[in-house]
Amino acid sequence: MFLTLLVVTFLVASAVSTIVIVLFRKPARLILQRIIADTISTVWLRYLMFALFVVGISSGVRIRDLEKYITKPAGEHTEITPLTAERWVLEVYRTIVETLQGLAWALLVFFICTLFAYMIVRVFELKRPKAEAS
Repeated sequence: MFLTLLVVTFLVASAVSTIVIVLFRKPARLILQRIIADTISTVWLRYLMFALFVVGISSGVRIRDLEKYITKPAGEHTEITPLTAERWVLEVYRTIVETLQGLAWALLVFFICTLFAYMIVRVFELKRPKAEAS
């Protein structure tokens, strides 16, 4: 039963990550093409998509939280938490939320970094015509 839960949470986290990646692929591509006016922007986009996939899965599949279903907690009269239908729903919901949360943080970091890079590119673009006019 635990192994099935692990596989289900992995598949749910993968599906949610894939949906988010599909939704943000075009905006990320446009941003990277604007900042990095070279063919290397496609490589950076590929790395970003890979990183988002890894972050989504690692955020959604929480191994330490799932261990409570196979490991007996410390204490004499404690038992392993039973894996009921309600727990399944809760774990799948938690997987979706945690995956989205991890992806949101990763995308926030990406967009903040690219915002700074865009500002630097704009400063150099604004200074270039002045330097050429002299």
